[in-house]
Order: sequence, then C-alpha cells, then structure tokens
Amino acid sequence: VQLQASGGGLVQPGGSLRLSCVASGLTLYEYDVGWFRQAPGKEREGISRLGRLDGDKFYADSLKGRFTISIDSAKNTVFLQMNDLQPEDTAVYYCATPAIRSVQAGLDPYDYDNWGQGTQVTVSS
Repeated sequence: VQLQASGGGLVQPGGSLRLSCVASGLTLYEYDVGWFRQAPGKEREGISRLGRLDGDKFYADSLKGRFTISIDSAKNTVFLQMNDLQPEDTAVYYCATPAIRSVQAGLDPYDYDNWGQGTQVTVSS
C-alpha cells in the first residue's frame, strides 16, 4: 500500500492550494481517508476525514469552512481544496487510511495506519 500526497507549495496569505492523495494497493473509496498536518514543534493534527463508501465529510472546527475534501474514485485520488490560506496553515500535510477498510476513523492519527510521505505547505508573504 502506498499513499502519495502532492500539491503543496508556497502561497501568499489568502491564496489557495489543492492537495492530492493518490493511492496504490488499495481502493480509497472503500476506506476512511484522513488529511492531517504537522507544523514544526507541534503534534500532528487531524483536519478532515472522508467517510468510506458514503463520502461523509468531517472537518476540524479550526478550519472555519475554508477546506473541502473530495474524491475522484476513477483516479483513486482524494483531494483537499484549501482556500483563504493563512500563515498558521503552514505545515507538512499528510493523507492516511486505516489498515482495515471496515475501521471507522475520526481525526485521531492513531486511527490510521497507512500514511503518505507528506507535502509541504508554506503560507507567507
């Protein structure tokens, strides 16, 4: 199983990025998929989860509606659209799934077993 996160970069405050998480070795829509981020010196933070099969979406309250998670099942890819980015959004962003497709995961990193390598998002003027 491999998860590959991409799409990060340097963006000015107020800008947008779309992150992608491509999977090989599993079918993403059959698993809960989470997006997490980790800033330097801070713990890994769960920011969004896409529920398996029904596509139920869940977000951390701190995002204030700026991020949107979605899936393109044909491409086996989950996206995270991030709008109105702010310096406090600077972090390495990861996607992840549980090891077992029937596991119902939330925003706790301990719910997840398969992790991508992360993509850096830097928000700065």
